[in-house]
Amino acid sequence: MDGRRRNPYELTDESPVYVISVAAQLSGLHPQTLRQYDRLGLVSPDRTAGRGRRYSARDIELLRQVQALSQDEGINLAGIKRIIELENQVAALQSRIAELSAAVDGAAAAMRQREAQVHASYRRDLVPYQDVQQASALVVWRPKRAE
Repeated sequence: MDGRRRNPYELTDESPVYVISVAAQLSGLHPQTLRQYDRLGLVSPDRTAGRGRRYSARDIELLRQVQALSQDEGINLAGIKRIIELENQVAALQSRIAELSAAVDGAAAAMRQREAQVHASYRRDLVPYQDVQQASALVVWRPKRAE
């Protein structure tokens, strides 16, 4: 969430509000097909206290996607289930990448801030070191001989 408290009566795409007959109408499927998809784990709606199914707008969209994959693409239900699982896994990984990216950005900002603090703490009375060009002369040192 974004830190704010959500209104408990606010409807979102994930709010389970549609009974099976309405979900069947909205998705263009027979209620028995929805029950079968639920048994197979393709689309799992929320349940009421009395075990009745309640579908969300996201569930309706998923039902339409399952129907399109089955009818238009000729994919069997096991294949559709695997596709949905992989899409969910990709979405979870993308979410994790976003979290990690935000953490890296935060760490980089903290590092830049700490680096600026270190640079600000330098003594200003020191003379900076400058690399001196090396001369091409060769100096040979010979120790004095003990006499």
